[in-house]
Amino acid sequence: MQAVNTELPDMIILEPRVFGDQRGFFFESFNARSFADATGLQREFVQDNHSRSAKGVLRGLHYQVQQAQGKLVRVTAGEVYDVAVDLRRSSPTFGKWAGNLLSAENKRQLWVPEGFAHGFVVLSEFAEFLYKTTDYYAPEHERCIRWDDPTLAIDWPLDRAPQLSAKDQAGLSFVDAQVFP
Repeated sequence: MQAVNTELPDMIILEPRVFGDQRGFFFESFNARSFADATGLQREFVQDNHSRSAKGVLRGLHYQVQQAQGKLVRVTAGEVYDVAVDLRRSSPTFGKWAGNLLSAENKRQLWVPEGFAHGFVVLSEFAEFLYKTTDYYAPEHERCIRWDDPTLAIDWPLDRAPQLSAKDQAGLSFVDAQVFP
């Protein structure tokens, strides 16, 4: 596994070693020792989540103000544009965002640290999105920032208005959002 830095220093792209031939391919999608060696982080993952979404669906920007979740995300079918926003007020990159293409083809994974909001938009006809979390889902602590917040000015690769859940339509602006110390 190779770690690649992003514009946000604590967010890391992980590229697995893929072994392929005419039969297909094989790679380790997660190995705690390799993750620690590549990132320098020791994390215990407690929950795996799997979603399937149609083209144009945008999920996010989600985070939990307590029981903050670090997320190791990847795509097993299709392609998404994945975005994370640093919500740690004490961070030099507070309020900054970074976007990355994740796809079944590139097999990249993204480490989204605790204290970040996270979301993605589906670029292919559909996408299957898997992620591990470092803490359990706690709906009472979940928060959402608007995907189109003018302060963040995220450059989503959209050619039309995205499909949003009711929760995501009701997201707060960045300036009104609860953030981390």
